[in-house]
Amino acid sequence: MRHVIALDVGGTAMKAALTGLDGTPLYEERRGTGRERGPEAVVESVLRFAEDLSVLGRERLGTAAEAVGLAVPGIVDAGRGVAVHAVNLGWREVPLRELLGRRLGGVPVALGHDVRAGGLAEGRLGAGRGTGRFLYVALGTGIAGAIGIDGRVEAGSHGRAGEIGHVVVRPGGPACGCGGRGCLETLASADAVGRAWSAASGDPDADAADCAGAVESGDPVALRVWQEAVDALAEGLVAAVTVLDPRV
Repeated sequence: MRHVIALDVGGTAMKAALTGLDGTPLYEERRGTGRERGPEAVVESVLRFAEDLSVLGRERLGTAAEAVGLAVPGIVDAGRGVAVHAVNLGWREVPLRELLGRRLGGVPVALGHDVRAGGLAEGRLGAGRGTGRFLYVALGTGIAGAIGIDGRVEAGSHGRAGEIGHVVVRPGGPACGCGGRGCLETLASADAVGRAWSAASGDPDADAADCAGAVESGDPVALRVWQEAVDALAEGLVAAVTVLDPRV
């Protein structure tokens, strides 16, 4: 069966699928990025995951993948096929399109920004469809956004349009990997909530999911941590909506 490989790299996890040419998912899998082992290990994890999916596709579907769509976080130069900078993964100037194409024997590879790719899909198939103007915001290890305009996603002059995670909502606040202080990402991302809850609970291994569980059980300290993140997120969204005036 004719298919492509779709691979989305996040700050801590990778999600992938073998997908039919009509968009039908044929196989799905998740893996960790291995970021705790350093930037080079993450690159190898991505290449190995794609390679394994290529083999799986041949075995299960009887044909080789016709192309690979790779979405990664940070600043991406899609024209050059380079991951320019990703704070959460420690990447700088990684030629992923070339590396992956070589690993898979010359299969065409499309490289894009993970959140802009997600925004494009949402605009074509989801809540942004037919709206003309929308703002797509992804909350995960970090925070980023995509600006949908008439069926396309705006990349900006330097590939940074929609980076709502680096809107400063608490001047002089926590240091951010981008070099700023008080960015939304340092206050409302999964990493930020995990850090805040770990400090508040005294559990060095606590993460955002643990905080969410404590919130559900009514823990007042967890509720305070969660509310602070929600307040910061709301302020970031208000700023974005005021500037962009999206329909949804």
